[in-house]
Amino acid sequence: MMKRSVTKSEKRDRRHRRIRARVVGTTEKPRLSVFRSNTTLYVQLIDDSQGRTLAQASTKEITKGKASDKAKAIGELIAKRAGEKGVTTVVFDRGGFIYAGRIEMLADSARAAGLKF
Repeated sequence: MMKRSVTKSEKRDRRHRRIRARVVGTTEKPRLSVFRSNTTLYVQLIDDSQGRTLAQASTKEITKGKASDKAKAIGELIAKRAGEKGVTTVVFDRGGFIYAGRIEMLADSARAAGLKF
């Protein structure tokens, strides 16, 4: 009997479940959740205690530039929207994605724009 190989998406799901077992957003410190598709990055500030999304941004809002430039712009945009809601500190939920490339650029630009995590 042959073993079935584990797909990339199954590996990401496992990592995401492991992360979500620990990372919980509160009203004072919401969760900065990231989802990466092939073309788009989606970012949300989520208060898990109330089950509410406080702010969101996606690369669909930015029309020009490379994927890396869009990731940096989204980091700045979500930090600005968080500031408007009075949020300065968040917990980072990378969604099971490896902390490199667009995910890292988004996180670095959000930190540079004033979010603490």
